[in-house]
Amino acid sequence: MSNLEPEPREAVCGAEGTGGPTFQMLAGREVVLGGPRGMRVTRTLPSRGRRMVGAWCFVDAYGPELAEMRVPPHPHTGLQTVSWLVEGEVLHRDSVGSEQLIKPGQLNLMTSGRGIGHSEESAYGRIHGAQLWVALPGTDRDVAPHFEHHAALPNLTWPDGAEVTVIMGELAGLTSPATTYTPLVAAEIILTSSLSLPLHPAFEYALLALSGAAEIEGGSLTPGPLLYLGSGHDELSIRALEPARLLLLGGEPFQEEIVMWWNFVGRSHEDIVTFRENWEAGHGFGEVTDFDGPRLHAPALPGTTLRPRGRER
Repeated sequence: MSNLEPEPREAVCGAEGTGGPTFQMLAGREVVLGGPRGMRVTRTLPSRGRRMVGAWCFVDAYGPELAEMRVPPHPHTGLQTVSWLVEGEVLHRDSVGSEQLIKPGQLNLMTSGRGIGHSEESAYGRIHGAQLWVALPGTDRDVAPHFEHHAALPNLTWPDGAEVTVIMGELAGLTSPATTYTPLVAAEIILTSSLSLPLHPAFEYALLALSGAAEIEGGSLTPGPLLYLGSGHDELSIRALEPARLLLLGGEPFQEEIVMWWNFVGRSHEDIVTFRENWEAGHGFGEVTDFDGPRLHAPALPGTTLRPRGRER
């Protein structure tokens, strides 16, 4: 999915520490994709309070609602896009020749590396899910672009109906087949009562409620904000206040500064300028075929130099 804002905000992330366990609620802001009648999403990363959780640098949640997703061909660099659905179906096309329909419980993972273009679209109907981005480390940010679809992912179920699906990384002894470039985890948690999961104390973690309500660390979480838990946890205890579906995101604190603007992740202002010029010139990103419509043009760059601001604002 693209950042379709006509005046995208600069997001430059640094390598400051996490400060141990915490309970920080990050409010989301509503963004409309594709004009006034487009699909609404709630964006919680990057936020005013925090830029990243591990290598996770972008979190959009959408639905459940009746809507049509239509995101024309657009570019990405230096990141992975992670598509996760609860309801609906979305068709992905990209410039390395992939065409894949994603359904609930399946993973579409696109690694942009040095540059890729892609589009996403759905039929009008109920749609509910999340779009996440992972920043690639400097050693891998120029890898060849590629796409993965994982129709089946490892999961655990409990007698009371609780279920954990490991989307990326490792959790509770289960390892996802999805390719990762830094130590991280993403998992969907469904529960109606209580659940405890082992965590990695060196990871920082955050939780997003996709539906329902849950109690974590004595506080409640409902759809909308992202709950940042910091690092230093060896266990996560969750109690459902009503049937709940949550996304757990975590990873080692990302030890590099990155510049994130529009759909690009780079390391400097000059990187972003080059990415934008190349996309506009039709160079280095390939072509997305079979999409009925024109590709997106990059917004104008801001009048100031894109500069580092650190992991926390």
